[in-house]
Amino acid sequence: MRDPDGLIARAGVRGDPDRDQHFLVDDRVLDRLPTYLPELDADTTHLLEIGGGTGVLTDRLLEIADELTVVERDRTLAAFLREEFADEIAAGRLTVIEGDALEVELPPFTASVSNLPYGVSSEITFRLLPEQRPLVLMFQQEFAERMVAEPGTPEYGRLSVSTQHYADAELVESIPKEAFSPPPAVQSAVVRLEPRDPDYEVDDEEFFLRFVKALFTQRRKTIRNAIRNTAHISGLEEPDAVVEAAGEDVLQKRAGAMAPAEFAALAQLAANVSEIGDGQ
Repeated sequence: MRDPDGLIARAGVRGDPDRDQHFLVDDRVLDRLPTYLPELDADTTHLLEIGGGTGVLTDRLLEIADELTVVERDRTLAAFLREEFADEIAAGRLTVIEGDALEVELPPFTASVSNLPYGVSSEITFRLLPEQRPLVLMFQQEFAERMVAEPGTPEYGRLSVSTQHYADAELVESIPKEAFSPPPAVQSAVVRLEPRDPDYEVDDEEFFLRFVKALFTQRRKTIRNAIRNTAHISGLEEPDAVVEAAGEDVLQKRAGAMAPAEFAALAQLAANVSEIGDGQ
């Protein structure tokens, strides 16, 4: 394995908190990350890494992948990766894409293991989740806890429902600040996301996710009031018709107590009794 500090030295760079650059340098953590892929059904034919940095994780992923694609937005680091891993590129085992992971065309991939740029981790995650591939991703600890939270807990919210709509989410390891150079201001955590088909039906996924977003903007209100107060977000043309059609047991709840399946059932009901616009 290539030494993390040696890679940073050869790259001639330093982490920059202002640019959301914190390089993972703990060998033990780096060695564990690929092992969090699901053991029984992880297909490592073509792995994807977002945010290659100096290549510390890239080096580990090449040990288990037939083919690896790395997306790196920093021009200097992308050039370094092409130089440092020239042999692997020449052998057709590694492709380095220079660009923003939210804008570039991603290749077909079988799984992703990535230390995401925290500033855009949510946007990148929700670009990857609909691909229905196993993901092992690193986030800020608080963000990770919200992803895996269960109904009725303080951390449970829109992020929890949206994440768990696509995958079973598990926080598999917390990472101390000292594992990075320079250390970030917050602790980090690794989340394993195993794709699954939800145990409920959603005809209009875009509306479902927007409806969840709308109701959580008023999480302290009852569902009855939240439906009425957030039609400008959800796009419901007739929120009162939804309230009239919904059961009283649901209307008295608050968003933080609603399981994903309950949101789905309510969204289906809403779509059946009200016209739906674009919303916000």
